[in-house]
Amino acid sequence: MQVGRQAVAGGSVPIEDHGVIGDLRTVALIGNEGTIDWMCYPHFDSPSVFAALLDPQKGGHWRIHPKPDGVLCKQFYWPDTNVLVTRFYTPDGVGELIDFMPMGREDEKDVREVLRRVRVVRGEMAFEMECFPAFNYARDSHTTHLIAGGAAFESEKLQLTLASSVSIQRAERGVTASFVLRENQSAVFSLRDGMRVSCEELVHSHDSAEALFRSTVEYWRHWLSGCQYTGRWRETVQRSALALKLMTFAPTGAIVAAPTCSLPESPGGTRNWDYRYCWLRDAAFTVYAFLRIGFKKEAAAFMRWVEARCAEQGDGPLPLMFSLDGSRVPDEVELPHLAGYGGAQPVRIGNGAADQLQLDIYGELMDSVYLFNKYAAPISYDFWRHLRRLVDWVCEHWNQPDEGIWEVRGGRRHFVYSKLMCWVAVDRAIRLADKRSFPADRPKWLAVRDAIFEDIMARGWSEERGSFIQAYGKDTLDAANLLMPLVFFLSPVDPRMISTLDHMRKPPSQGGLTSDGLVFRYDVAATLDGIAGSEGTFNLCSFWLVEAMTRANPVRPDLLEEARLTFERMLGYANHVGLYAEQTGMSGESLGNFPQALTHLSLISAAYNLDRTLGRKD
Repeated sequence: MQVGRQAVAGGSVPIEDHGVIGDLRTVALIGNEGTIDWMCYPHFDSPSVFAALLDPQKGGHWRIHPKPDGVLCKQFYWPDTNVLVTRFYTPDGVGELIDFMPMGREDEKDVREVLRRVRVVRGEMAFEMECFPAFNYARDSHTTHLIAGGAAFESEKLQLTLASSVSIQRAERGVTASFVLRENQSAVFSLRDGMRVSCEELVHSHDSAEALFRSTVEYWRHWLSGCQYTGRWRETVQRSALALKLMTFAPTGAIVAAPTCSLPESPGGTRNWDYRYCWLRDAAFTVYAFLRIGFKKEAAAFMRWVEARCAEQGDGPLPLMFSLDGSRVPDEVELPHLAGYGGAQPVRIGNGAADQLQLDIYGELMDSVYLFNKYAAPISYDFWRHLRRLVDWVCEHWNQPDEGIWEVRGGRRHFVYSKLMCWVAVDRAIRLADKRSFPADRPKWLAVRDAIFEDIMARGWSEERGSFIQAYGKDTLDAANLLMPLVFFLSPVDPRMISTLDHMRKPPSQGGLTSDGLVFRYDVAATLDGIAGSEGTFNLCSFWLVEAMTRANPVRPDLLEEARLTFERMLGYANHVGLYAEQTGMSGESLGNFPQALTHLSLISAAYNLDRTLGRKD
């Protein structure tokens, strides 16, 4: 729980001051004072309806808050669910705003809505409501209609209906309402798609809202009961699992990298990207996390989705990301009319990195398929044929330069991590072929796998530096190389890996990448990634460091205790409801898109392996 903080420059609510609700098709970000200031509809990658996070003046918001302002606010999740509660404390009473997108309802299976229920549990309290949509990233105008039971918002491409028993007034940008509630009284607001002449039949009573609340709580609790992790950090792992589930797209099985776009990686900076798509890399890592803690259905849904993508592909490389329906990611576009979060410009939608060559995606994909085949269900022969074609392509192209895992825009290089994951792709293909007796060109694959290994050891290792480096001929560090022992390329106690670990654990002032346990993904100044500005520490990499130190325990017992301290230090950088953005800024603030799947899946993996290793030690 947390008290509201001062807005960042430009009036945006800090990234970390948000909780998230969703229905496995889209999400809404809700500030800890009760304002929805980010929601795309109907899907994660649809245009925004509320985007005050990117422009408090133009972006649109939906606010429910006591009056006057300045009350004490605390926000938390209903235990074991994605139902969000914002509690207001005033001298006159205590109020609660309960936000959720209904799940598990028995009637009207296709009904989708955002339900906001405000109630007073003690005393008396006056509230104000503002619903100011701004359709299509605030590019499309709309007409507001007052109708029986609420209001309707009509734009060219999308219409929404707001239903409530509270009296609503038209305003310049939408509608407002003022109302007073006394102890045990409640008011309910519901937002659905569609244009109606009347919405009286959509108005929720206290009882109907309570029934939806209970069914939604039951849905999330039932889902979470499938979690098999029972270790030291159970609640933390379960919250990360709930966050990952929110980022799955139920109709197709795709998994978004994050449900937001253009949240900056440095305050006021230009590193602002759209993450509302399915990266093969991120989703494949997510499959590993789901399998590790027992969620096989989510892993299977993604496998069906990725099998369809492989079947559609010809003889060329796979795209590294897709829209949620499997189509091409939209071209990158800038939105100069939006001020940006904290003034960070430009605001971008779409993603130009979709056209990059990132050879590492084949390793992450094949590793996830191998693990799925091992721990969930055997893959089909037809799926194998598509994968075999991809592996043959990797065998012919692994020695090309690419843009790498970090999607640099400063030109292609021979990134060590990309070579590493090409080795993983071929290695897992060989293992899978042998496990299932699938036909394959084994002599060729074995030769290529060995050639990649020798190439990395000869050109990716710096004797002078005593560590693996970022790219051939580029004598700088890269936190992605922490995955070498995690994917069984090298033993975690290999002297070269231990030396690399020791170098990465040094502070940047001494040539390392670590600041009080938090890890930068690389040295921005030395990498020449083609993008201006700095960035924060990368949360994913901090959890990778924890895993690498955990696995080095047999020869370096000191690193196991350091791994635990680093892990628990990272837990302190989660926000008030246990969520992480992509990065942590120099002042401890959240930076980048939020919440980020990579961070939460790496937390799950680190917690699982650290807990298991500590258990053996105990």
